[in-house]
Amino acid sequence: MRTRPVLGVLLVLNIVVLIGQIWPEGAPPFARTINIVFLVASLIFFAASLRKR
Repeated sequence: MRTRPVLGVLLVLNIVVLIGQIWPEGAPPFARTINIVFLVASLIFFAASLRKR
């Protein structure tokens, strides 16, 4: 698994989640979906990283 592209995607998703938390009125209508995708993707990435060690 290439970690750089995955980290880039997780970073972008994290920024969207953070903006939604700081400025809820400006959050896009799909913010809930982004939150769930971010959490699941982070879980998968970290679990895969731990398995490699």
